[in-house]
Amino acid sequence: MPLVFVFCTFARLLHKDYIKQMTETKLNTSQPVTGSEALMLALKAEGVSTIFGYPGGSIMPVYDALYDYTRGPKKAFDHILVRHEQAATHAAEGYARVSGRVGVALVTSGPGATNTLTGVADAMLDSTPIVVIAGQVPIGALGTDAFQEVDLVGVAQPISKWSYQIRHAEDIAWAVSRAFYIARSGRPGPVVLDFPKNAQTEKVEYKQQKVDFIRSYVDTPPLDLEAVSKAAEIINSAKKPLALVGQGVELGNAQEELKAFLEKADIPAGRTMLGLSALPSNHPLNVGMLGMHGNYAVNLKEQECDVLIAIGMRFSDRVTGNLATYAKQAKVIHLDIDKSEIDKNVKTDVAVVADCKESLPAITALLHAADHKEWRSSFLPLDAKEREKVIEPAIHPKEGPLLMGEVVNAVAELAPDDTVLVTDVGQNQLFATRYFKYHHKRSICTSGGLGTMGYGMPAAVGAAFGAPERIVVCFMGDGGFQMNLQELGTIMEQQTPVKLILLNNNYLGNVRQWQDMFWNRRKSFTKMLNPCYELIAQGYGIAYEAVTERGRLADAIRKMLATKGPYILECAIREDDDVLPMTPPGMNVNDMMLSINV
Repeated sequence: MPLVFVFCTFARLLHKDYIKQMTETKLNTSQPVTGSEALMLALKAEGVSTIFGYPGGSIMPVYDALYDYTRGPKKAFDHILVRHEQAATHAAEGYARVSGRVGVALVTSGPGATNTLTGVADAMLDSTPIVVIAGQVPIGALGTDAFQEVDLVGVAQPISKWSYQIRHAEDIAWAVSRAFYIARSGRPGPVVLDFPKNAQTEKVEYKQQKVDFIRSYVDTPPLDLEAVSKAAEIINSAKKPLALVGQGVELGNAQEELKAFLEKADIPAGRTMLGLSALPSNHPLNVGMLGMHGNYAVNLKEQECDVLIAIGMRFSDRVTGNLATYAKQAKVIHLDIDKSEIDKNVKTDVAVVADCKESLPAITALLHAADHKEWRSSFLPLDAKEREKVIEPAIHPKEGPLLMGEVVNAVAELAPDDTVLVTDVGQNQLFATRYFKYHHKRSICTSGGLGTMGYGMPAAVGAAFGAPERIVVCFMGDGGFQMNLQELGTIMEQQTPVKLILLNNNYLGNVRQWQDMFWNRRKSFTKMLNPCYELIAQGYGIAYEAVTERGRLADAIRKMLATKGPYILECAIREDDDVLPMTPPGMNVNDMMLSINV
């Protein structure tokens, strides 16, 4: 789906000219309300129940209206006061990823708005539906360099699906409904609403509006039955088919349709990092994680398969390696809702541009029941080689300090099957995604495309509010932990029951590994002088335990999981613990290394 870039004035004209294409329902027009209260009513109409935010001068009228909508007879929302605006967007992302609903962040103008941009960019690259509402100076002061004035629409346009300035209160109902429609429909993503102070205080007779059509915006392309037929024909003739499963399956709620497709045609499936919980870890057709630090067999088999079926994934460089040599022997079928992803990185033989919840069953209906036992069996020797050389040493070491892989594996074995995994970015992310176990859909929150350190802690907060019935565990390195450490204040205030697992190796571990491998061991500014995390935990009143000995690990994890409320478990990790296997950047996927010689 192409980015939706609409200038404010043109969007207002669309509002006026195409109002007949919207459903309008009167809610409360007997008495005019302020624009701020109109915003509350519009958010309520969209089914919003949780808002992550931080108040300030230019959004103060909204926060004054919000006061009544978080308590008493008008109560409609829970407002979670974060400690930094970036955290508001990451929390909204975590909420959206596990709940399937649109996450909402509410901030002030200027630095409050610009602090959200990392989260907006993160949500754009990972197709996460969030709406960011930011205060702005009154329209009469725009362009005067007024206090805390920033051209938010201008800076947000390239990294959002839509950014718009609500200049008058009469536009609120329409703009909010349009924002949520764009954020959640088609390929989801972030929307930014810039809300000048005059529009917050103006009076308006509020009328609920429902936007379900936008001219030139095709949220779900119609299914091309000819393409479906061609795809099925190629799959039916395949001897060595391989499916690559991405987050699009999760976003389309097509997990069951995926299973039916794979099982009928007996197709082994690898999963991208963001698509890991789209297919259970123990499913017999699951052959592991794709990518630079994925599983050995599935990466090598990409260079051997005769048909490659990409489902809701974008052929990231971290998956393909060297594009010049990637899967040249295979016919490529690409299923995606976003036409712009087709042929962007990998040339396809057949493209089925549609929602995979619709395209998968359409193809499945035309497939012959198949048996690719011999092809699937060819993965086993490579799996065994990886298990011997990489996995067993990583999760069952015989001596020495703790390793990240064994901590993740121990948590995965002891945590309930419906546990949500949240990670920060770095080695902690790569070990966690490799060794965790996925049994239920929407079980992973991690920063994929942008690779945002500091994502983990606030995303875990959002995930806990998005799925309050599930345990949320968050793996972080010592670097990422400190990037949004202030969110311990949010966790303390809300008593958010997140389990924070700090894998402390006193290094920026992923950068250190690359320095060792590619930069002659010149560890330039990756060694970390860390604080006493126990004292920090005490300061925030959060339960804490440190583990330095292997024999205490399992009991410490059980205690963490049994403790009500938040918990920090610090694990002292070997400093030179490396993530393997690894495909060096720019190399072919079948050049994957099982060991490092430096």
